[in-house]
Amino acid sequence: MSTPLLVIVDAANVVGSVPDGWWRDRRGAAERLRDRLAADGLPGRAEPTEIVLVVEGAARGVDSVPGVRVEAAPGSGDDRMVELVAAAGERPCLVVTADRELRRRVTDLGAEVTGPRTVRG
Repeated sequence: MSTPLLVIVDAANVVGSVPDGWWRDRRGAAERLRDRLAADGLPGRAEPTEIVLVVEGAARGVDSVPGVRVEAAPGSGDDRMVELVAAAGERPCLVVTADRELRRRVTDLGAEVTGPRTVRG
């Protein structure tokens, strides 16, 4: 059996991609994203996935739920996502972000990237 696709979601970047008042409640916005990912998975992908939501700053208190593991970055969320991709080795990874520098860093390690619209619903 093959290893599920590792999907690493840049919570701050995805939440910040739509000006819907997320800045008034960063933790709540991250929880809503987590819950949508847990309910919907990764739209357009039929293969099994493991979803990791990387949070930072005010969203660090968000808990994992079935279907979505939440990783609280001790420092930079971008650095934590790069660490997760590097630790995955040969495992296929998809990083969800619009951050150009992060996209460069993870593609250099062999990950695919896609933008926030993929998971915004």
